[in-house]
Amino acid sequence: MSDTVSPNSKPAAPPAANGANGGAATNGGTMKPHLYNPTSRPPYRQPYNRRHHHRPRRSYCCCCCFWTILVILILALLAAIAGSIVYVLYRPHRPSFTLASLRINRLNLTTTADSSASHLSTLFNLTLSSKNPNSHLSFTYDPFAISCVTSTGDVFVGNGTLPAFVSNSKNETSFKGVVITTSSDPDADTVNKMRSDLKRKNGLSLKIEMDTRVRVKMDGLKSKKVGIRVTCDGIKGAVPKGKSPAVADVSGSKCKVDLRIKIWKWSI
Repeated sequence: MSDTVSPNSKPAAPPAANGANGGAATNGGTMKPHLYNPTSRPPYRQPYNRRHHHRPRRSYCCCCCFWTILVILILALLAAIAGSIVYVLYRPHRPSFTLASLRINRLNLTTTADSSASHLSTLFNLTLSSKNPNSHLSFTYDPFAISCVTSTGDVFVGNGTLPAFVSNSKNETSFKGVVITTSSDPDADTVNKMRSDLKRKNGLSLKIEMDTRVRVKMDGLKSKKVGIRVTCDGIKGAVPKGKSPAVADVSGSKCKVDLRIKIWKWSI
């Protein structure tokens, strides 16, 4: 006689899942390993973006450049405004120099019989003046280094010095008997240039250069010392005859003042 199954009987309940140890536990306490399902999708991960890490650095650099340029422009604007105010109030002008006279006492160029050596001996006497046309500015000059050269070939003729002095506002200072001299042995090229200059009908064209440093004082303010060069050109000299000195023609001479700013190893 066969056994009959009651339709009201319920199937056995599935084993409870154990989430603590990652496996399925049966009624007897045995563990079943977790099975990997190849059809299941892995969790989504956002891709790594390199640009996201560089944006803050670029923004910082751009911000620094912007503020730096802005500060420079503001400083330049303030300096321009201050310079305009000073110019309107004080009307500054450059000092002027005038060459009053130049006497050539000695100008000898001798060469040996075999033309192997030459000797140049000169002695000049000049008178010049300095004028300060400003009402509220004064100039303090260091000693001047004077050199005399020919205008055409820049042949060195002589050198001298001028003492330091102070040029107050609306003041004119004159110097008489400034000596320029040399005793040198020029080379063959210098001798040829010098002889060609001495043969000119209009006379020997000379140029005087004076280098110094000056400080400007404006009321209670003092500037730093800056280099200047005074160049007096357009001098027509002549060789003296006998013991009497020759007087150079300085009626067409003009003196100009230029700043000498030194940048690294060059002067402009």
